[in-house]
Amino acid sequence: MLKEEIKELAKNNFSEVVSNRRHLHANPELSFEEYNTSSFIKNKLDELGISYQSMANTGIVALIKGDKPSDNIIALRADIDALPIQEVEGREYGSKNQGVMHACGHDVHTSSLLGTAKILSQLKDKFGGTVKLIFQPGEEKLPGGASIMIKEGVLENPVPQAVIGQHVMPFIEIGKVGFRSGKYMASSDEIYVRVTGKGGHAAQPQQNIDPIVITAHIITALQQIVSRVADPKIPSVLSFGKIKAEGATNVIPNEVYLEGTFRTFDEAWRKQAHQKMKKMAEGMAESMGATCEFEIRHGYPVLINEEKLTTSVRSYAADFLGEENIVDLDLWLAAEDFAYYSQSANACFYRLGTANTPKGITSAVHTPSFDIDENALQLGTGLMAYLTIKQLGN
Repeated sequence: MLKEEIKELAKNNFSEVVSNRRHLHANPELSFEEYNTSSFIKNKLDELGISYQSMANTGIVALIKGDKPSDNIIALRADIDALPIQEVEGREYGSKNQGVMHACGHDVHTSSLLGTAKILSQLKDKFGGTVKLIFQPGEEKLPGGASIMIKEGVLENPVPQAVIGQHVMPFIEIGKVGFRSGKYMASSDEIYVRVTGKGGHAAQPQQNIDPIVITAHIITALQQIVSRVADPKIPSVLSFGKIKAEGATNVIPNEVYLEGTFRTFDEAWRKQAHQKMKKMAEGMAESMGATCEFEIRHGYPVLINEEKLTTSVRSYAADFLGEENIVDLDLWLAAEDFAYYSQSANACFYRLGTANTPKGITSAVHTPSFDIDENALQLGTGLMAYLTIKQLGN
């Protein structure tokens, strides 16, 4: 049976996939600077005899065609960039690049997709249709490599009926995978605010226009956008993570600088919230004699898993792993630029369990101690190959 054959190939290829993952983990590169990573992927594709072309500078798109007649096309996506995080010391395959780390599992995604590509190449006589492999740069940095690759035509020539992405999840135990149909991950926008008043001696506030007090009012008032203006049925988050004021115990500064994020699950409300936040902040500052520069940098949109596709992929995963190893995911307020694919095509973004609690492998992504149980690589490569062939209609 196909399932057993794929599992055997995943087992046979396991050591190579682990080696690829450890090489990538030890040599991480930041968003849109993945030149060595891109070269490594190309060399591996050359070894497999898979044709490819470059996109978005460091991105790659490759094609595998099955031997049987079929016009069906499925795209598989992996992101390749790392984060500006200093990894904990002492790991055999730890990062060699100071201050850069694969702390979000993109080394896992890339090595897994290469492993899946090898399995599919070994089984070309078993399926028909075309598999498009997308190795995408810059997921961790606006405007997101997905948006650039789409603009450059990654979803054209040929046009896929579906785009599937696999992402690590350290809150799911090894051996399990998670799915959610419909809206899954939030939109994410960056907020930059500068409130300018008139600084001076803290003992003479009547001579100043205090931007710190004004900023405090603005921060508090803006929370009402979420708590009193937003529909309670639409999850929304407004958080400020940076406040900078160059004053002192006895000095009121001229200005205060803020940075924050706004996230939600409804694109229409997202647009309204932007307008309301900007109007409220600027109006409050003006009413108190100050000025406010309120900039919103549009980030990734809402990630939507197309229901029919996700139901289908979930059923293949249950067949491959057993229904007891399928986890139902909740809404996730983090953001992913895979959302751009989901806004442009039928898409399914699912989670690969990488935790092993007995071994202490439980750290969250985007932390210096993040790691995976590497046995997830065998499951991840086999599962993606199986659901791809099944989704192609073979």
